[in-house]
Amino acid sequence: MPALGAGDSGFESQRPDTMVKERDIAPDFRLLDDKGIPHTLSQYAGKYVLVYFYPKDDTPGCTTEACTLRDAYADFERLGVVVIGISKDSTDSHKKFAEKYNLPFILLSDPERIAITAYGARGGVATRRISYLIGPDGKVIKAYPKVDPAAHAGEILADLLSILK
Repeated sequence: MPALGAGDSGFESQRPDTMVKERDIAPDFRLLDDKGIPHTLSQYAGKYVLVYFYPKDDTPGCTTEACTLRDAYADFERLGVVVIGISKDSTDSHKKFAEKYNLPFILLSDPERIAITAYGARGGVATRRISYLIGPDGKVIKAYPKVDPAAHAGEILADLLSILK
């Protein structure tokens, strides 16, 4: 089954540069990981999910962000958070990127930029570096419109710890 089209997602009028707002239901998607396995947001219902969008595999900022998330991954797991990275890169590119940097989390390919657009991460030809923390009820708990790749994992963990108090 292909990725959900804009008309299928219910977000066909979403402007490509308009972020999903906190407390909104997060748009569902169906995208392939680096092994060709499809993932939907809805399959993680009942869990916290970090969805992070990034421009391109194996570039300096994207590598920094991915590696800081990797280094904090045990903390995300301990808190029950599923980590999902999305870019327009191919599944083969994701596979090489994940293997090169030993990334333990899910990387999804969105070559048609359907989820990228639905989440407001489309920035012209490049994907904007933005993230969403989604709650077990499928609603956006926190949107991160400005991401510092080196500090982002710590910022999200601090937010999670305050939410889970």
